[in-house]
Amino acid sequence: MENQQISLSIRNVSKTYANGVQALRNVSLDIPTGMYGLLGPNGAGKSTLMRTLATLQEPDNGQIFLEGIDVLKHKEEVRQMLGYLPQEFGVYPGARAEDLLDYFAVLKGITSRASRRKVVAVLLKQTNLWDVRRQKLGGFSGGMRQRFGVAVALLGNPKLLIVDEPTAGLDPTERVRFLNLLSELGENSVVILSTHIVEDVSELCTHMAIINKGRILQEAEPLKAVKELQGMIWRCVAEKRALPSLEREHQVISTKLLGGRTVIHVYSEGDPGNGFELVQPDLEDVYFTTMAGCNRAQVEGVRV
Repeated sequence: MENQQISLSIRNVSKTYANGVQALRNVSLDIPTGMYGLLGPNGAGKSTLMRTLATLQEPDNGQIFLEGIDVLKHKEEVRQMLGYLPQEFGVYPGARAEDLLDYFAVLKGITSRASRRKVVAVLLKQTNLWDVRRQKLGGFSGGMRQRFGVAVALLGNPKLLIVDEPTAGLDPTERVRFLNLLSELGENSVVILSTHIVEDVSELCTHMAIINKGRILQEAEPLKAVKELQGMIWRCVAEKRALPSLEREHQVISTKLLGGRTVIHVYSEGDPGNGFELVQPDLEDVYFTTMAGCNRAQVEGVRV
């Protein structure tokens, strides 16, 4: 099957809730076929944007187009092209996996029993749940429930698949299995991965955006964004009590504990001294540098 090039265009989308929280502020993105990471902390506006794209809520203003179709004006048409796995995916614990997937297939409009049987079998095998198809969902692990959610989302061969915080709470083995599944799905669809976990984006996504407080801070290709930080990320290991003075003297972008001491990363275009050594940047450094507002001119220069 030839790869289909599908695109999603988001233009100046804003949303303010009744309590005054401005969840989205003039968000504009161009999202191509493949895995696209939307990275940001909790409360950044990721889920609001995902629900809007999934036609579950209206923005205050802005436009969204999927393959030239106005998402906000033609919701029913878009829903036929859409798969959505929300952050909280409820299941019926007493239902067997194949029975519940068959039920969802009916809701999706697959009325032929033979067609449903074939589709259900294909999706359960694709999500590695075929061997447990007769088990009740109440006995599934977190990762198995997430993969079942993907199976439901894939009914009808969606052109746009939205997954919101899919790896939160998964153990390392389930996380790898789940990410491998998502990477396969990005070959012929737009797959948007909304997450606060940097590793999910670095391992999967060819394009990404960083969002905070409802604003897009950076839109880039992860590898290019990392390359832009070459020669600007410095590291030292210090006692915790030294951190306040280092924060006064340098642009500290991240700190983490390691063996009782503090590993400090700073952004600097020249040698900051104080025992700092130059290190190879990674996507985590891109994320924290962007969140800290460092090097804004260069950050905007890597938009793609």
